[in-house]
Amino acid sequence: MNLKFSEIYLNSIKNPEEFWKKVSDDIFWFKKPTKILNQSNSPFYKWYEDGVTNTCYNALDVHIDKGRGDRTALIYDSPITDNKSKFTYKELREKVSKFAGGLQNQGINKGDRVIVYMPMIPEAVIAMLACARIGAIHSVVFGGFASNELANRIDDSKAKVLITASCGFEPGRTVEYKPLVDEALKLASHKINKLILFQRSGHEVKLKSPKEISWEESLSNAKNVDCVEMNSNEFAY
Repeated sequence: MNLKFSEIYLNSIKNPEEFWKKVSDDIFWFKKPTKILNQSNSPFYKWYEDGVTNTCYNALDVHIDKGRGDRTALIYDSPITDNKSKFTYKELREKVSKFAGGLQNQGINKGDRVIVYMPMIPEAVIAMLACARIGAIHSVVFGGFASNELANRIDDSKAKVLITASCGFEPGRTVEYKPLVDEALKLASHKINKLILFQRSGHEVKLKSPKEISWEESLSNAKNVDCVEMNSNEFAY
């Protein structure tokens, strides 16, 4: 479709159902939707309401299915640590599906809430996609956010699991995440079932409670899992 953005936008406004019906052809579906837009409860519209899909499948698996598995899916380039890494679609799916299995081992299933309190590292992406893969609802809280703000989000989401890292790096300083998380868990009325912590090299911290496990430990008995089928209007995050 060789159209200017303004033309595409105008078409989406004038003929929304027709426009988004065409867009749906570019999405992977376990069950393709026949209902494009439900306006019966305006302004709470429902799109593709009888469609069944999975956002992780659309982010990873579909590219592998189409022969693009060896192409680069994720590039990590930290200006703070100078660490650089690349992941192909196949490599990333392997890590995501394994961590998703680890989450299931911690009792996380479709509809459960998970908080991701991580620095901007590949494991944050892996955690989010793993949640989407098994139908869990993830809530991203900016890494290093104050303990009281994190506690508010724990109470609001009623999360079963919190995923974090030992620290984050900012220009000129290291932000220790574990003390912030510990304080947030004390402040929160809702109590999580498990804390999964990614140990950053050279900045490892001691885990104090049976509820706390390392990222690596969460993977120890995990099996790679397939995508869960999701209705289009079920929450992803």
